[in-house]
Amino acid sequence: MHISKKSCIFAAEKLQNEKNINNPVYHKTMTKEQLIDIFKQRFPGDGMQVYAAPGRINLIGEHTDYNGGFVFPGAVEQGMLAAIRPNGTSTVRAYAVDLNDEAQWDVNDPNGPKATHFRFVYGVSRELIERGVAVQGFDTVFSGNVPLGAGMSSSAALESCFAFGLNDLFAEGEGLSRWDMAYAGQATEHKYIGCNCGIMDQFASCFGQEGKLMRLDCNSGEFEYFPFHPKGYRLVLVNSCVKHELAGSPYNDRRRSCENVAAAIQKLHPERTIKTLRDCTWEDLQEVKSVCSAEDIQRATFVLGEKDRVLAVCDALVRDDYEEVGKQMYLTHAGLSKDYEVSCEELDFLNDFAKECGVTGSRIMGGGFGGCTINLVRNDLYQSFVEKVTAAFEKRYGHKPQVIDVVISDGARRLEAK
Repeated sequence: MHISKKSCIFAAEKLQNEKNINNPVYHKTMTKEQLIDIFKQRFPGDGMQVYAAPGRINLIGEHTDYNGGFVFPGAVEQGMLAAIRPNGTSTVRAYAVDLNDEAQWDVNDPNGPKATHFRFVYGVSRELIERGVAVQGFDTVFSGNVPLGAGMSSSAALESCFAFGLNDLFAEGEGLSRWDMAYAGQATEHKYIGCNCGIMDQFASCFGQEGKLMRLDCNSGEFEYFPFHPKGYRLVLVNSCVKHELAGSPYNDRRRSCENVAAAIQKLHPERTIKTLRDCTWEDLQEVKSVCSAEDIQRATFVLGEKDRVLAVCDALVRDDYEEVGKQMYLTHAGLSKDYEVSCEELDFLNDFAKECGVTGSRIMGGGFGGCTINLVRNDLYQSFVEKVTAAFEKRYGHKPQVIDVVISDGARRLEAK
């Protein structure tokens, strides 16, 4: 059941709109102890477990996951917390702290709740059941501090938190692998939210490790951890706090363009197996220019270029060449703005201003049409950049951007309940 035809680029905004939340921050950071207190007030008794899962950043590799390419994400300290306790029935009783909203449903209900924030929980539980986990009724209270609309994937954090928690509580033996949990979250987006997303967000939330980025091959599922302790540099997000709603499903439209080009190349080369643009070359793209629309070719041009840029960044990190990393970030922004057309005036302003300030690298992060830029900033420029970009953005657009320091953290896990 799809409750919306909008793409998951706007999943965070759907959560905001349901409660008319205008603040881009989902919720002020709630401690584990505060969450437990709220749980006990609503569901008296002991025996609950507390789980956490992070949002993510992506250093480079945008819109490549659903094209079978490479991505380079890391889990962050912002995330979701959930207190969960089996209740011995088939009923789920859920309370979303930040939205002050509650709902209940039967785990066997084929339709489930209507509110988007509860459908994530419902969808994950259904997907775990399909994978052999005997999920029964449970009580839960959840809260998060992933900034909405910043491209940090609050939805994947919510999915991964419940996938890990419900697997821990209801699975027999070792239960599901982290890959199974990630795929359960992705399937939730596809089947219950209406978003045909790739796997990067759920992967990062499930597999993250403190102080490490991950290069994921979205075609094979192979991944490698890269220590990320850049000497003399730091990562900072600048959230524009705007999101432009577009008609139709822009995320799914771009995915369809990429699929169209891959299909055209496959038709031209039946002797090869072309599943995604990952299997295509620049020569292939030249061959189908006459049979594909100009827009489809434009989208594919960005994807092939981004595949090359991710690998270039990996090589640069091995050499500790952060100037090259920054150069590739700026190239990615140009491609997202001109070829993939997912930028907007505010994001282009932030990118241009970063370059004027001497910031090493800057680009759009996330689906686009608003949200934030991710910036690689030298330590000696950090304070000056933050002050200048905040003042310049407020002067031009009438509100301050949100500055978010990036701390690379652990993935989905159980916390000590006491």
